[in-house]
Amino acid sequence: MSADSESEATTRVWLVERTYSDDEQNIIILVYATPDGSQYLRKERSLTSFSDVRDTTAALDTDADHLGTVEDDETRARYADAVAEMRAAHAPDDVV
Repeated sequence: MSADSESEATTRVWLVERTYSDDEQNIIILVYATPDGSQYLRKERSLTSFSDVRDTTAALDTDADHLGTVEDDETRARYADAVAEMRAAHAPDDVV
């Protein structure tokens, strides 16, 4: 596979939400979205101890097949606004 075809399959998504699960203790839910807010990537992290430190970056490059579709217009607009703010304030690899 050439570098060009790899980049076509990869999509940059930006952090738009960070929440803590109500159902499970020590679960952090990260939501990243595309700049137009139409697609998202949800990641769940389990923190096993207070010393369990893993960086969260402002953006990720992910396989386009891993993205879900945002169906709700209000959520799509909220994600797009959050991406615009994150892009204005941070480089993709900034720890946030």
